[in-house]
Parts: sequence; structure tokens; C-alpha cells
Amino acid sequence: MFRSGNPALQESTFLDIGSGSVVRRDADAMTLNGTVNKTGILLLLALLTAAFAWSQTLTPDGEALPVARFYLLGGAIGGFIVAMITTFKAKWAPVTAPLYALLEGFFLGAISAIYEQRFNGIVFQAVLLTVGTLFALLFAYRSGLIKATENFKLGVVAATGGIALVYLATIVLGFFNVSVPFIHESGLIGIGFSLFVVVIAALNLVLDFDFIENGVQQGAPKYMEWYGAFGLMVTLVWLYIEFLRLLSKLQSRN
Repeated sequence: MFRSGNPALQESTFLDIGSGSVVRRDADAMTLNGTVNKTGILLLLALLTAAFAWSQTLTPDGEALPVARFYLLGGAIGGFIVAMITTFKAKWAPVTAPLYALLEGFFLGAISAIYEQRFNGIVFQAVLLTVGTLFALLFAYRSGLIKATENFKLGVVAATGGIALVYLATIVLGFFNVSVPFIHESGLIGIGFSLFVVVIAALNLVLDFDFIENGVQQGAPKYMEWYGAFGLMVTLVWLYIEFLRLLSKLQSRN
């Protein structure tokens, strides 16, 4: 029931470790509106630190400053560590989820500024595509146009795992100065790969919506609103980065 391609949203999240049954709270339970509100808070926090990192990353002439590396690595590594803590300690989400949003904001602001330096207007396009995809899939899910069936979930989870393995192999091979050919380049294969990744990232939003809705229906505890918002934030960050990568490949061909 709770399958999701998002590593932050797994089947065991809503389960009571002792009994293996879903935790129910008749009072002070997780609600859909509460999760939406907390998602908005996380996005606002990320936007604040992203704006700060953006302003500190580029000079007035549009040149990247050395501090950009600090925001990139600090935000990415710090965000990853906090994400792992949140994944294994869901009860800490009211504290760790906002911290994750702040750290990811530093990363997103720096990397967005660097992309904007090379490809003018790319950030605005990526933001519009990310927001548009979010609301389009939310509408499709709520209207029943897309249903999170078991086969649908299996397919998205399998594809997400495959993409994760490709990226992991790219990182490992990078330590040995070996690059994976084609898929990270601006050729047709590279663009096709980025399109595929964008589609899978977008479809993970459907699984996240379904996961959150199930948590609400099962009466999960109130802190799960923060956890659900955190999981959705993870997918949105991934989707935005993939849109940046795709658009940069397309503009590189012009």
C-alpha cells in the first residue's frame, strides 16, 4: 500500500515497530491540509537560503565566486546527512525537515546561479517546469487520470532504482577519471536519458501523493505531516535539478 520510489517514503514509515500494524491516532492525527501547509513552509525556507546563496555566488558581472563551492558542497552533503537522519528517525521530522530545507536551499541557490551564468534564463524555465509538473500531476492524481496501482508503483520504483545505480556508477567512476559516455552529454542519447529521468522523477510525485494520502487515511501521528512534506520536498529537489540538466543539454545544442 505504501510503496514509493522516494527513499524517504517507505512502507515501514507508518508502521508500529513493535506490532507491525499501522499506527493510528484518532486525535492529533496527520491531515492533508497540515501536510500541504508544512510543504509550503519547507519551500519558503529553501527559497530564503537559496536567494542568499545566489546573491553570494555570483559577482555583479556574473562571475562565479570561490564561495560557490562551499554552498554547493556544504548544502549537498549537509542536506544528505540530515535527509538520512530524517529517514531513519521520522519522529524528528518537525526539526530535521526544516533543517533539510535550509541546507538544500544553499545548494539549490549556488547551483542555480552557476547554471544561470552559463545559460541565461534557464533557472526561470526550470522553476516553471517544476511547479507546472507538480500541479499537473496533482490534478491528474486527484481527478483519477493517474492511479497509483501496484504495477505502476513497481515500475516507477524499479526505474528509480536503475537511475540511482547509474548515478552511483558515475560518481564511483569519476574518482578514477572515467566518465560514462553519451548519457551526460548534450547529444541525442544524453537528452533522451535526461527526458527519461525527468519523467520518472515526475511520476515519483504521484507515488508521494498516494503515500501521503494513505498516511492521512490511516490516521498517522501529527509529526508525519512534516515527514510527508519532507519526502515531497526530496522529490521536488530532484525534479528541479533534472530539469536544469535537461535544459542545459538542449541549450548546449543551440
